[in-house]
Amino acid sequence: MIFLFFAFILYASHYVVNTLRADEKKKVENIKNALELLSSEKVISDQSRAFALKITQDNTSIPLILIDEKGEFSFQKNLDQEEENLRNNPKYLAQKIKSMAEYHQPLDVNLPFGTQKIYYEKSFLLSRLQSYPYLLISILLVFMLFSIWYFSTIEAQKRSFLWAGMAKETAHQIGTPLSSLLGWIELLKLESLKEKSILIEMQKDVHRLNLISERFSKIGSAPELKKQDLVKVCEEIFRYLKQRISSKVAFTFSHSSSVIYADINAELLGWVIENLVKNAVDAMKNEGELKLILKEQEDKVRILIQDNGPGIPQQNRKNVFKPGFTTKKRGWGLGLSLAKRIVEDYHRGQIFVLESDKNGTTFQVLLTKIKN
Repeated sequence: MIFLFFAFILYASHYVVNTLRADEKKKVENIKNALELLSSEKVISDQSRAFALKITQDNTSIPLILIDEKGEFSFQKNLDQEEENLRNNPKYLAQKIKSMAEYHQPLDVNLPFGTQKIYYEKSFLLSRLQSYPYLLISILLVFMLFSIWYFSTIEAQKRSFLWAGMAKETAHQIGTPLSSLLGWIELLKLESLKEKSILIEMQKDVHRLNLISERFSKIGSAPELKKQDLVKVCEEIFRYLKQRISSKVAFTFSHSSSVIYADINAELLGWVIENLVKNAVDAMKNEGELKLILKEQEDKVRILIQDNGPGIPQQNRKNVFKPGFTTKKRGWGLGLSLAKRIVEDYHRGQIFVLESDKNGTTFQVLLTKIKN
């Protein structure tokens, strides 16, 4: 497309230049005819004489020189600054008419006192117009090179940002089970080792750390999707998160059917739900009502995460899934952008803000349902 654009500029300018060049040639031919008419011995009307005189005077752009039969300077037009050299320097005159002859063949003017020649060259406007497309192409090339450099720099910065963001997200993901493990260790110091519930919860956190490791290992490669029960997957996530978020959050889980099947990758989809839940808890400042809802809708299944936080401002709703966008004092704004990629690129589903106002926000994940 760039090549065609440049070719079009050159073609269009070449066409315009040739048109103007032909037009200037006609003007010089008209000047020749006017000079022959003015010097003719024939009787012409005053109107014809005035018209011929006007033709010779109207040329304000085409440089021309009139040379007599002896090859000496006779007259010039639009070369006022060079007239002294043209009149008094034969060598300069010879070089000038030679360069003009290379541009156009001189025209013979038949006058009563002999045949003279008109030498002429392109006008100042035509000279500039010929160089304009090359100047324009040069500017465009410089701009393109600058754009390539700029966007490659931006891309490098993006990659650096994403790597740093991924590291931050990893630390964020690991933080929840790690904090729990530290808490269980403190409890073990106080309780008897016979307390099996503590060991069970520690085992869950260790399993969670292993799960996080698997999630990050799947980024960048197409994950394997399997037919799984969404109710069971969401219930496991609900049970794990319920014990690890603030007790001031009333966290509930509901589903329209006891079994709902879909082709999913449980580890990555679980990451999406966890991100949405944690964002909702942050929005409510660890106090409020949070719902995880599964609903069937013909051939689709809807995963809804509802909170009663302050809502998302209208101007931010289109940006919440963009990498780097965040309203938090901490964080890199990668959670929802990764969630969008997991849902839309890997699961061929949809994720969006279903509704949001001062009474809360509802995120919806839409997936294709498999019939039982």
